[in-house]
Amino acid sequence: MATSKARAGRSKLEVMHPDAAGIDVGGSMHFVAVPNEAAEQSVRQFGVYTRDLHAMADWLQACGVKIVAMESTGVYWIPLYELLERRGFEVMLVDARQVKNVSGRKSDVLDCQWIQQLLSYGLLKAAFRPQDQFCELREFNRLRTRLLADQGRSVQHMQKAMTLMNIQLSQAISDVAGVTGQKIVRAIVEGERDAQVLAAYRDSRIKASEEEIAASLQGTWRAEHLLALKQALGRFDFYAQQLQECETEIQRVMTKLEVHTKELGKGKKRSKAKNAPKFNVRERLLKMCGVDVTKVDGIDETTALNIVAEVGTDLSRFPSDKHFASWLGLCPGTRISGGKVLGAKTKHSVNRASQAFRQAAAALRSSKSALGAYFRRLCGRMDKGKAVTAAAHKLARLFYALMTKGQEYVDQGQLYYEERYRQRVIHHLQRRAQSLGMSLVPTA
Repeated sequence: MATSKARAGRSKLEVMHPDAAGIDVGGSMHFVAVPNEAAEQSVRQFGVYTRDLHAMADWLQACGVKIVAMESTGVYWIPLYELLERRGFEVMLVDARQVKNVSGRKSDVLDCQWIQQLLSYGLLKAAFRPQDQFCELREFNRLRTRLLADQGRSVQHMQKAMTLMNIQLSQAISDVAGVTGQKIVRAIVEGERDAQVLAAYRDSRIKASEEEIAASLQGTWRAEHLLALKQALGRFDFYAQQLQECETEIQRVMTKLEVHTKELGKGKKRSKAKNAPKFNVRERLLKMCGVDVTKVDGIDETTALNIVAEVGTDLSRFPSDKHFASWLGLCPGTRISGGKVLGAKTKHSVNRASQAFRQAAAALRSSKSALGAYFRRLCGRMDKGKAVTAAAHKLARLFYALMTKGQEYVDQGQLYYEERYRQRVIHHLQRRAQSLGMSLVPTA
């Protein structure tokens, strides 16, 4: 009798989306499942050509489908997602871990049916995807990142070609891609071999003397390595031109996304990063976000651009800063069994916004601010990797507060943080002493 009562008291799964469809996305074929009563054949397969995607959308509309779920498989889902969204469907992109099928037989037909069943019962949650207009900015910014990496490899090729000729220019100057390095390399490619003439291109800001630079420019000048140097320099210039085109498009999109009319005020004096965009990123971000996120220590213009391009300016999809930090993969894990914490390691994440916050946290090492003091305190308690994650978690929650509340960030300073830390230590020592029947007496 008790067993039957327990069974009767169990809540049954209710169909929340009777008009749901599930799609198993593939590189050469898409499998689509609709409710059994919606069509005579509830599972169909479609190709990946544009005409096939339109045929799929027409069939879904004929079946009365209003909401669609698909698994994030590589980049194959993007054209289908965008087309269905334009056709008026509510499209849910779900994490592959949510739609993992039960053990047993596995096929594309079973997968799409399983996705449709989970969605119909409301058991799937859509992954975060920024607004469509920010997707354009995100793709341009990711392209810029790839171009910077390719340009960096061409600099390495220049250094290797010179090293093979025993041209030790990198030992005398720190950056071959800088003003002095580029003048010297271009003169070598044009045929100059006199070390004294090449050393005369030295910029006044270079610490090494002309004699030291001239000594580093005495090599073998072999023809095969000179050709490699010339071609590497050509690739460097080619990527520079592509970067300029990409940054022009980024500026155009950011100008289109401006919704605020705030003027840029005085900020902290920071040296511009070598690989930062050539236009005023800080002003564009202010007019997009309504707040100057670069005032947060560790977050420079490039880092702020990377974060905003990935998450957008509307963070209402995240109910709280804790949800935002969890999506970034920066919050501690919760592996608990039998009341015992088995581990609190953060989950592995390839989130680009999370990587940007980690870079910003690592930059706090020498910051004379409250966040810098906080990061150095963490480094004294744990290894640097964990400290970077914890500081990135704090930066992410600060960024969420700035974007959702629209308040400007004000740094309290390193001394303020140290005093707050001192007061907390004294407070806990006094409580500990009081529990032992003692009292703390300050020295004169």
